[in-house]
Parts: sequence; C-alpha cells; structure tokens
Amino acid sequence: MSLQLLKALPHLRSVTQHLRSQIQRTTWINHFASKAHATTSASPPTTQPLDSPFPSWGTKKQKRKVDLRAAAAEFIMSNPEIEAQLAPLRERVQEQGNLVRELKGQGAPELDVKKAVAELKARKKLLEDKELALTPSVVSFDRAKMEDLLKRRFFYDQSFAIYGGITGQYDFGPMGCALKSNILALWRQYFALEEQMLEVDCSILTPEPVLKASGHVERFADLMVKDVKTGECFRLDHLIKQALEKISKAKEATPALQAECEDIIIKLDGLNKQELADVLAKYEIKSPLTGNDLTEPIEFNLMFATQIGPTGLVKGFLRPETAQGIFVNFKRLLEFNQGKLPFAVAQIGNSFRNEISPRSGLIRVREFTMAEIEHFCDPSHKDHPKFGNVKEETMTLYSACNQMDGKSASQVKIGDAVDTKLVANETLGYYMARIQQFLLAIGIKPECLRFRQHMSNEMAHYACDCWDAEILTSYGWVECVGCADRSAYDLGQHTAATGVRLVAEKRLPAPKTVEVSEIVPNKQALGKTFKKEAKSITDALAKLSLEDISKVEQQLAGDGLYKLTLSDGQTKELGKDTISVKHSSKTVHVEEFIPSVVEPSFGIGRIMYALLEHSFQCRDGDEQRCYFTLPSLVAPIKCSILPLSNNADFQPYTQKLSSALTKAELSHKVDDSSGSIGRRYARTDEIAIPYGITVDFDTLKEPHTVTLRDRNTMKQVRVSLEEVVGVVKDLSTARSSWEQVVQQYPLFEQQEATK
Repeated sequence: MSLQLLKALPHLRSVTQHLRSQIQRTTWINHFASKAHATTSASPPTTQPLDSPFPSWGTKKQKRKVDLRAAAAEFIMSNPEIEAQLAPLRERVQEQGNLVRELKGQGAPELDVKKAVAELKARKKLLEDKELALTPSVVSFDRAKMEDLLKRRFFYDQSFAIYGGITGQYDFGPMGCALKSNILALWRQYFALEEQMLEVDCSILTPEPVLKASGHVERFADLMVKDVKTGECFRLDHLIKQALEKISKAKEATPALQAECEDIIIKLDGLNKQELADVLAKYEIKSPLTGNDLTEPIEFNLMFATQIGPTGLVKGFLRPETAQGIFVNFKRLLEFNQGKLPFAVAQIGNSFRNEISPRSGLIRVREFTMAEIEHFCDPSHKDHPKFGNVKEETMTLYSACNQMDGKSASQVKIGDAVDTKLVANETLGYYMARIQQFLLAIGIKPECLRFRQHMSNEMAHYACDCWDAEILTSYGWVECVGCADRSAYDLGQHTAATGVRLVAEKRLPAPKTVEVSEIVPNKQALGKTFKKEAKSITDALAKLSLEDISKVEQQLAGDGLYKLTLSDGQTKELGKDTISVKHSSKTVHVEEFIPSVVEPSFGIGRIMYALLEHSFQCRDGDEQRCYFTLPSLVAPIKCSILPLSNNADFQPYTQKLSSALTKAELSHKVDDSSGSIGRRYARTDEIAIPYGITVDFDTLKEPHTVTLRDRNTMKQVRVSLEEVVGVVKDLSTARSSWEQVVQQYPLFEQQEATK
C-alpha cells in the first residue's frame, strides 16, 4: 500500500490541480445539482443526560434535513440584493470589532474586553449564519439516513452498545478501520515521507509534572454543575444558555426580561465562576432532566487522571495531546538529526479529553486519534526551502481582520499572503498549503474548506500566528486541522521545569567574547548545613536564569542572604559561605537558542466524518440506494469480485482474480452470495468500493474477459482477464482516471436491477 501511494503522489498532485481548475466555484452548484435527494422532516429536539446509558446517535436526531452550502463569497459579492441584506450585519460586526480594538488600545479592564469580544462573536455568528442561509444549497443532505447506513454497515458505532453505549466513545468496524488506516497511510506519504520527518510513538500515560510544565494541569478545565440527587453533570455555560433561551421565549417573558437574557447569553464567555453562580441563583435554574437543585459550579479538569504504580503516589494523566512526548524528547531527536535545524517530527496516536458533554458524533469525543507534526526551526529564520513549490496555491483565508470587520473569507495565493504578512512566515504558509492539498486529495470538497485565523483573544499568549483548517459540515464549520506557530514556549517551559537545556546551536559568522555569570556552590558547606537537602538545593541553583543570578548577587551584596525556593515549595536561606557568584569571559564560536515550533495538528476523526458527509449520495430516482463516493486512494476496499451467478464454472476465474489482486496489494471483497447482480452492486456501493469486476458467461469464452464497473457513474467496460488487475491498480493509486479507462476499453451496456 505505502509503496503504491508513494509512487502515485506526483500524479495525484497534478490530478488534484486539474480537478480544482475544472470545478469553478461559481458553477459548483450546477455540478452537484444532479446529486441532490429528498430528505425526511426534522425531529423535535431531545435532551440527553451526560453519559446517557441509552445509545442516541442516528435516532431522533435534530436537523435531520440539512442543506449543505458552499463558502460562496464570490456568489454573495456578485449579487447586490444579497449584499444589501448583509450590509447592516457587516456594519454591526465592524462597529464591535472597532470597539474591541479601542478597548485593547486603552488597556481597559480584562472583563470589559472579554464582554466586548463575546458580543463580537455573537454578531459574527449572526452574519455567518445569514451568509450561509443566502447561499444556494449545494446538496440536500439527510444526516439520519447517512448515520443509519454507517451504523448498519458498521463503519463505526457507539462503544459498548450492548450495555447501552457510552456517550462520546466509538468503535470503528471493518470499513471504518480500513478508511482510517488508508487516510493515515496517505498522511504519512504526504508528510512523514515526503518531508523526511522523524516519526516517534510516545507513551500515552503522562506524569503530572510534564503536564504542569506545559500548562495543561492549570488551564485545561471547564465549569460544570451536578444534579444534587442523581449526580448528573452539566456543562455550566451550555446549561445557562439553554435555560435563558427557554425563559426568554416563554409567553410571559417581558421585553425587558428578554433583553436581559439576551445580554447575559452574549456575555457568557466573559463571565467568571462567581458571576455564573449568581446567574444560576437569580434565575433559579434547575436540572433540565429532573427539575432538581444543582450544586455550586465546580472546576472540572478535562484530562483523565490516574495513578502510576501500585502505591498511588505518582500521579499521571492520559495525554490530552501527542505533542508533549515530542517536546520532552527534543534533545535526543536533535542528536539523531546530527544537530541540524530545521527538522520535523511526526506522531500518530490517541489522545483523551474527558468532555463534560460530548456530542455531534465523531466531532466531539473523549478518545480520538491525532496526527501531529512539530517543525523545529531557528526563530530568526522561518523560511522554508520548498515554499516555492506551493506559493501559487490559492486558498480561502478568513483573516482575523476580516472577521472583526464583518467581511467574508477571500481567495488568496499563499505566496501573496506570506509576502503581505497576513500569514506570519513561509514555514507556516507552506504547511497550510500542504494541509489543503492533503484534504483535497482524500476527497474534501474545495468549496467547503477554509482557513480561519485566530483572533487575538483566541490565540495562546505565546503563539505568533494560528490558522484552523475548517470544513463545512451539517454541524456548521468544524475545525479539523490546527496550524500554529507556537514560538519557543514548549521547549522553554520544559527547560525551566527540568533544568535540561532543550536548545540548539548555530555557528556564528565570527567568534565573539561573552561575559558569563554562574552560581558556584560550596558543596562542603551546603552538605554540612543542609544534610540530605543539599542535592535538591544544588539542583535548584543550576536551574536559575541569568536574571535570577543577578538577583542572587544583589541580595548577597545587601543583607548577605539569598532565599531560594525549592521545587516542593520550601524556602532555604543561603549565605555567602554556601554560595557565590562567579563572573568570567570566554570566546564562543556558536550561539545557543531555543528553537521555535510550527505545529500542524490533524483531528483524524473529524476529518473522517467530514469526508463521509461530503461523499454521501443517493442514486437519482432511487433514494434507497445510498452510497459513498470516497476516492479510491482512501476507499476501505479497492475492488469487488462478483460472479454473475452461482455457476461452478465461474469459480476458477474468481479465485484467479482474487489471488492476482492480493499479489498486487489491492484489498478486495468477493461477493458470490445469492441475489441479483444489481443488488450486489448496491451492497458494494454502500461500503464505498469504487470498482467491481464481474465474471460472466463471456469470461468462459476465448479470449477471457470480464466487466469492470465504476461505482460513481455505474458505467462498465469490458477488459481482458490478464489486464484488469493492472487497470484497477492504476485507478486505485490515481495513476489513471476512469475517463481514460472508458476511452481505452469498449463500454458494456447493462441495466442494473436491484430486485
């Protein structure tokens, strides 16, 4: 498989570019008009408790009838009437964006800024919803019908379903597992192999000090409340929003009460723990399931905590991301790479987040697969040697400025975006372009893909720039890939926590003399005074920064004592007899620095779900025949073999084809069950098999031939028995297209009957 994909990559890129040029955004609606199908009416919303024992996905779903719409900025801009409807909303967003800028510029209190940002988000959401509503629908999509098919053919299903299922946990069946494996195999070709990355596989179980240093222990939390009698848990901000929306829609609600509820909902993100508790009390919000009282708000850490070892003294967590395993191994990886920068490290693995209210199928779950890259580079040289290969890539970019000014996303060449500093640097821009190429290659529709820049209030304090690849689904725009310039934060945090210098070196143009300051401990005096604690004191002194050493010198020169804080929080007083500060100068030929990190992070489950939505179709005139148009590169099974009947004469040819496909490393399925050939075609279509080989009575004659069927068009050609495996292999690795096959081989006309 991997060898085939590697050989196919150059051709795949050219095919992808050709397809994108053929399907213009302005004609995309017509292109998919023939794919539309009727849908069922919406079911009333239901409220589910957290960790409900009853499986709910695929049944009684809200929004069963969904219109998927393209991100059609050009369509809107070319329609003055639509633009006139959006103009007032754009003005409101721009007005609020200017207010946020003004408050930040004035150094206003943090709470005022948060409230202004919350209002900006609410106005931006109204604008985006209106834009989508005014954009012609691409295809009418029945989510419930798709989820029923996924469940019936066991792409995936709720974990432990026979025990009632657990919310936010899913098991992948044979088709889902194969699809996931193929996506990851292509990911490795696109990134790990082509970019010559170093791949690692780090431990899932992570000691607490590692995640303390990274900031996850302190900041990775949400507020929740519990039903005092049943113990059911609810995420606080979601609960308040639902409760206030219900109160404001009640018949007895006055205009003043409605305005008050709306104001609180807008400011919800900016309220602290006590303010949220006050809202609970004021509106007497109860459990939505039982009407029971609720506890005071509780901070809930989203990481799964555990104990390592039998004593229970070593606390740990299931990792919330794969990145930290790469950071703590940076020194070894740099040595493996012979000390050279830049270099990139890849890792694929599962991460865990104990979501309070997991929802939306694979979109928000508690256990998920991530494929992450950490690209280490010199902070002063963030250019990329291969950026020239992608600089002409046109991308849909939704910049922070456009979001604050109420403007739509725009089409920009990534080279121009980097030149104008819209995207911070070449390395970040290169990975954004490669992410787009990968997503299009696996079958994501280009019109449903955009890159949204984080606004300043969303971005981590240490990040230089951050863009999310968002894919439009029936749940709205979903973040599927994050691409961030994390600067030198992570390596700096782990260096400070451990005292191990996670740094790289670069040769200076010319030698230079530098002043060196260091703490010199008097080990004999320390041992005599502090006994067993002497080692921990020496270790703590070794971790002091240059700024700390300067403070030590000042304090020793003043009252003659320095107060040192140890890792366990104890404070020790050190006098001139135990430590001293030494100054010296030395000539250096190299300079140490902490590398910057550019991190693309892929949520594989979210990408899978978006891909399944984008590829779900029903046959024209027969809505019961549903199927997935997954590209052959990632399709779970590449080919089916279907003997026309149970005739014993077909068996040798079926076995010969199966052996040949196995030798060619092509996954396949033999369906020699009873039933019409049309019904069996429909079964293979449901599990996204792109090509089908049919053994019929003409196969028994000289020269031996079979028919080869294409899933999407249902057209068939007649190919010789000796050639057909090679044809399927070329199709499955994108070396050739079905159009080329149709031109090369004679068409076989046959009506597909499913009865």
